[in-house]
Amino acid sequence: MATLSVWKFDSPDGAANAESALEVLSKQELVTIHDAATVSWEQGKNKPKTKQRTSATGIGALGGAFWGFLFGLIFFVPLLGAALGAGFGALGGSLTDVGIDDDFIGSVRSNVVPGTSALFILTSDAVVDKIRASLESQGIHGTLLQTNLSANQEEALRHAFGQDA
Repeated sequence: MATLSVWKFDSPDGAANAESALEVLSKQELVTIHDAATVSWEQGKNKPKTKQRTSATGIGALGGAFWGFLFGLIFFVPLLGAALGAGFGALGGSLTDVGIDDDFIGSVRSNVVPGTSALFILTSDAVVDKIRASLESQGIHGTLLQTNLSANQEEALRHAFGQDA
């Protein structure tokens, strides 16, 4: 089973620092990282900067279409108005079937604001307490927002984005 986790940090560079720390845990085989992306929102900016993990080329990677859609739904659709939002409705509705619902979207939207950052990461074999302890031992403090994906939900998500395994 894969887990899509969102870690929120109280600084614009916190997510990038956490991603580097998680890479170390991955090399130690304490977590399997399938894909990841970061959002960094500088204070005073109208919108965040997003970046997909460049080394995510394995079979588990969700790809740019997924991250672009998810970030658009969370951060940009409210700014573009209802007409464009309605166009996202059908595909957005299918995300509910894979564990990404309005509560998840709303929680991320309300927590990731100017002056913060977030790490979105698709993992397996992750032990949240070990990840948190590793981050905190390096002075990286984040808040975990998380949604779990069952094997069926992960397969449905890949299918929705044309990436059948």
